[in-house]
Amino acid sequence: MEILKKLMMTQSVSGREHKVAQVISGMLEGYVDDIYTDNMGNLIAYKKGTSENPKKLMFAGHMDEIGFIVTHIEDGGFLRVNAIGGIDWTSAAYSVVKFENGSLGVIMPESGGGLSGDKFCIDIGAKDKKAAEKLVNIGDFCSVVPHVERLAGGYYAGRPFDDKIGCAIMVRAAKELKSCPNDVYFAFTVQEEVGCRGSKTSAFRIMPDYSVAFDVTGTGDALKSRPMAVKLGGGAAVKVKDSSVICDMGFVSLLSNIAKENKIPYQLEILEGGGTDTSSMQMAGCGSRATAISVPSRYIHSNVETISKKDYDACVSLTVKLIETDLAKI
Repeated sequence: MEILKKLMMTQSVSGREHKVAQVISGMLEGYVDDIYTDNMGNLIAYKKGTSENPKKLMFAGHMDEIGFIVTHIEDGGFLRVNAIGGIDWTSAAYSVVKFENGSLGVIMPESGGGLSGDKFCIDIGAKDKKAAEKLVNIGDFCSVVPHVERLAGGYYAGRPFDDKIGCAIMVRAAKELKSCPNDVYFAFTVQEEVGCRGSKTSAFRIMPDYSVAFDVTGTGDALKSRPMAVKLGGGAAVKVKDSSVICDMGFVSLLSNIAKENKIPYQLEILEGGGTDTSSMQMAGCGSRATAISVPSRYIHSNVETISKKDYDACVSLTVKLIETDLAKI
C-alpha cells in the first residue's frame, strides 16, 4: 500500500501530471531499461524482451485525476471554477481543496443554489479580490485533498484511487518480474479524464501487438447499484466490453487461463457506461489485441472511492504472469 499511498498523495489534475511522473520515474529506476517522457507528458518505461522475436506488450494507466480550474475571482474574494473531468458535485460539496502552490480552500454550493457546477465557489479565506489574487490566479488548478482510510475486511476508502492504483500496479509489476520475454512498455498516461488523450499519442508511438489498460471499474455489490457481475474482493476484473471498446476475446481468454492456472482470483467485467485507455490502444495504427485489467471500486469519482486490497494484489499478480508469458509463442 505504500507505493499506492505515495502516488495518491501527489496531486496531478489532468494536464498537470508532471509531479507524479517524477515520483513514478524515481520508483522505476533500476527496474526498466529506459524511461522517457513524450511531447504530451506521458511517461513511458521500457523493458527489453529476451525472446528471439519479442512481441510488443503495452500497458497503460493514467496519472491524472479529476479536479477544478479557476475561471473567475469575485470582488468578495470567492473563486468560481469549472470541472476538469467528471465531477460529482454532490460529493465535491463542502470538501477541502488544494492548489498546486499549496493554498487551501473549501468548495461550497451557493445557499439554496442546488448542486450544479455553476452554483459552486471556493472560499480560500480571502477578504476581497485583491487578497485572493495574491494566492491564486485565473487558470490555476486544484483538487480535493487526498486521503486513504483503512476499513474492515481489507477494504480501503479515499481518493484518488482512480487511477493512481493503475499506476501502482505497473510499478509493482516492474519490481516483481522474474523474466521478461516480451518487449514491455509501461505507459503512465496523461489527460485520460478529459478524453483518453495521452493514451492515443503514446499508443501511436509504440504500436503495440498486445495492450492492456489499468483502471477502476464499477461494481454490482454497492447499495442500490445497477446489476453487474463484478464485486469487491472478487479478484482482478478482466474487461470484456465497455461503452468504448469490445475487447479481443482471444486475449480475454488468455488472461482468464493465466489466472486459473496460477490460482489468481479474477472476474469478467462488462461495464455498461464509461470507457478507458483500452480503446485508444486497440485502434492505434493497424490496431492491437486489447483488453483491460480493472480494479473493482465503489463510489468512483467521489471522495470515498472504495477498493479491496485483495483485488489490487490480484491485478498485480495477473500482470506479472502475463508479462512472463512469451506472447510470440501464442
